[in-house]
Amino acid sequence: MESLGYLAVLLAFLLSAYSAVAALAGKLRSNPFLEVSAQRGVLSAWLMTTVASGILLHAILTDNFSFNYVASRSNADLDLLYKVAAWWGGQEGSLLFWSWIAATYTFVAVFTGRSRHRSMISYVVVTMAATQAFFLGLVAFKANPFQVIMSGPQITAVPDGSGLNPLLQHPMMAIHPPMLYLGYVGFTVPFAFALASLITRQPGERWIHTTRVWTMVTWLFQAIGILLGARWAYVVLGWGGYWGWDPVENASLLPWLTATAFLHSVMMQEKKGMMKAWNIILISATFFLCIFGTMMTRGGLVSSVHAFAQSEIGSYFVWYLAIGIGITAYLIASRRDFLRSEAELDSVVSRESSFLFNNVILLASCFAVLWGTLFPVISEYLTGDKVTVGAPFFNKVNVPIGLFLLFLTGVGPLFAWRRTSVESLRRNFQWPGIAAIACAVLLLAAGMRHFYALVCFSLCTFVALTVLMEFYRGGRVIQRKQATNLAAALVELTHRNTRRYGGYLVHMAIVLMFVGFSGAAFNRVHQQELTVGDSMSLGRYEFKLQNISESDSPNFFRAVAAIDVLRAGEFLQTMLPERRFYHASSQPTSRVDVRSQLREDVYVVYAGQSNDGANPVIQVYINPLVNWIWIGSFLLVAGTLVALVPNKRRKRKKLPIRKLEGQPVGAAGD
Repeated sequence: MESLGYLAVLLAFLLSAYSAVAALAGKLRSNPFLEVSAQRGVLSAWLMTTVASGILLHAILTDNFSFNYVASRSNADLDLLYKVAAWWGGQEGSLLFWSWIAATYTFVAVFTGRSRHRSMISYVVVTMAATQAFFLGLVAFKANPFQVIMSGPQITAVPDGSGLNPLLQHPMMAIHPPMLYLGYVGFTVPFAFALASLITRQPGERWIHTTRVWTMVTWLFQAIGILLGARWAYVVLGWGGYWGWDPVENASLLPWLTATAFLHSVMMQEKKGMMKAWNIILISATFFLCIFGTMMTRGGLVSSVHAFAQSEIGSYFVWYLAIGIGITAYLIASRRDFLRSEAELDSVVSRESSFLFNNVILLASCFAVLWGTLFPVISEYLTGDKVTVGAPFFNKVNVPIGLFLLFLTGVGPLFAWRRTSVESLRRNFQWPGIAAIACAVLLLAAGMRHFYALVCFSLCTFVALTVLMEFYRGGRVIQRKQATNLAAALVELTHRNTRRYGGYLVHMAIVLMFVGFSGAAFNRVHQQELTVGDSMSLGRYEFKLQNISESDSPNFFRAVAAIDVLRAGEFLQTMLPERRFYHASSQPTSRVDVRSQLREDVYVVYAGQSNDGANPVIQVYINPLVNWIWIGSFLLVAGTLVALVPNKRRKRKKLPIRKLEGQPVGAAGD
């Protein structure tokens, strides 16, 4: 089986390389046979990658510990869900998983776009197949998951495996990496179409529409991956937070920021023919940041709880990035005439300018995160001393940037295209502005003195009201015309322009998430050793340790602390944080218990034992408003899905046939 798996990987690599070369040669020589052959090579490469992936997954599920990868990432007593997660739980398996997703994307993109984009599809094949061949080459020659354990000339199997990393044994980790990979890999598709349009000087908006839709889909996957990662960090790592500005966390955020900028600025190209070069740069930057983030995770560039072991494959990523960026820069420079804007900015107070400012702010945040992430590496290379950049730097820089971006989220949709009149500004901003000021005054009167939190709550009020007013105004118009109720009118309104109102839902989701982020300014934490019957207090809450129960299972030993939570003397619930010790990997970990409400989370951690081993150490957090982040996450997904739905086509009245007689063709149509 191991030989068949490796052979499938090798064939997939050769087929991908052939597809890239054949598509390019077929296009340059105007040879349709080669172009069709390249497309069939894409299908064959997907089949071979699927076979290889199936063999590895079968080996994991059947506990075939003669495979070195299976022995090091799984064990016999591992739950089925986590055995599947072991596929991407290590370097070699994750690269094969990445390659399979890339092959799937390539197959779907090519065979759904070959008719609509006949003149450029071969260049799409070149870009995507070359990228796929790169990753398959790493799997085949540098990170082979089909290596077996040898004892002399014989293949042997160990009695049991070392098990999956305990931190990965959580349901979230069966969803988070695939979502993130679907985002990372998926950005290859819009990049390939954008590059192909650049090569062929493709006119019209069809390729823009295709690129935008693919970007929205992969942007959504990336967002889900990031948010699931934040949730995993919150409920698994036991530190009371959801985002620590870890280098690998930052690597996932960078392409999401540039893709967000692209989704805003591409509207200017669609409507005004502006920012053509800028959009190509943005989508290219998004793709290369995905490759860069992959290099960070797998090449040993940074140290992280999320990163894989040190590896020598980092240099291959450097070469790939250098060649790819060089080719892209050459194409952009050589197509300057094609990328010239068709219009100019008419006014600073316009929707075009709001999109421009939005781009500047998003890229400023991207640069700040990138600089802070790479600074330890750069400082160590230049001086020999590794200067650590922690969360305080990222918060200091990105909190003001985030607040300004939140402000633009509210004002941008209220501006008109080209130029906004003073009367329009007064009408659109009057009530949201008054509400924001009133919110600030009320919070000050209530005793809030944290500046950034005060500004954030006020801006959230402003943006939320602008979004609600947009829905209400449009809904009222339809309600009056169709004599229906407001709820039905709002559904009709959204269905008529799903992209616009789906975007408004995403903006509202961002508001809810910022409400949750602002709660971090008021987090509280306390840690204490307790014996059974002892209590500790934090804020309004009292925590009383009732007992410690222990149990053993084939996979892990666990100790569970039963802690009664009281507020103002009233019993609320018994919380059950755990301390686990995994047998296969000999690693301990904590499982937190969270009492989640809209106002605040009560977060309890069984942190371990005291230095003398006599008493359990209990750590408690009070985290205000965190639940709003997860509520906003669901709304963000829903809003993006709405934006992907096609607009409702309005029915046209059919004129009687006799009225059409004698009219020229098309006269009664539009």
